Amino acid sequence: MNVGDALRRRHSTRSFLDRPVERQTIERILDAARHAPSGANTQPWRVAVVSGASRERLLGAIERAHRDGVAPRMDYRYYPRDWDEPYLARRVACGVQLYRSLGIERGDRERRREQWIANYRAFGAPVVLFFLMHRDLESGSYMDMGMFMQSVMLAALDHGLATCPQAALGEYPDIVRETLGFGEEYRVLGGVAVGYEDTRAAVNGYRTPREAVPVFTRFFE
Repeated sequence: MNVGDALRRRHSTRSFLDRPVERQTIERILDAARHAPSGANTQPWRVAVVSGASRERLLGAIERAHRDGVAPRMDYRYYPRDWDEPYLARRVACGVQLYRSLGIERGDRERRREQWIANYRAFGAPVVLFFLMHRDLESGSYMDMGMFMQSVMLAALDHGLATCPQAALGEYPDIVRETLGFGEEYRVLGGVAVGYEDTRAAVNGYRTPREAVPVFTRFFE
């Protein structure tokens, strides 16, 4: 698979098969992704690979916190406080595609809530990668982390695996740190669900549109 094909084929998968992923496969993925660039070669990434009983314990704790009404409190602000255009329209369109693929009506708050909670179960993926970064690092390292996470997802695709990057898995960072034994000096940025895609699931069939190159690019020659 060439890089262009991989970039086009990668998509956020929200339904996975009940099929395990071998530890060696995850190690190969991370071994490839570690070559991602970072400012001054700081390599800010820390990764927690969660599966099996550890996965059940951690994701279960996050889901219970949400159902008990514990408010999310991320270590950083992911989304803007106020949504302006064109970002608001893109966000709304993305949500419409998701719920339409699931057959969830706009007014069905209970099913929408349950679909959101599916985030905290990593959509059934057998492996969840949590990404952490030291608090002393600054904004540039967030860029490095993004490049590393994209590298992980492309490497996973090369191994026949599907992924879903999830900011939602960073909404309860204290639970993640306590369960996995990380200190307060690490920020929890989020997670990536990893597994084999359930290609029969309708939720995996839609694709969000991307703007054409002339929309976001200016050439100066």
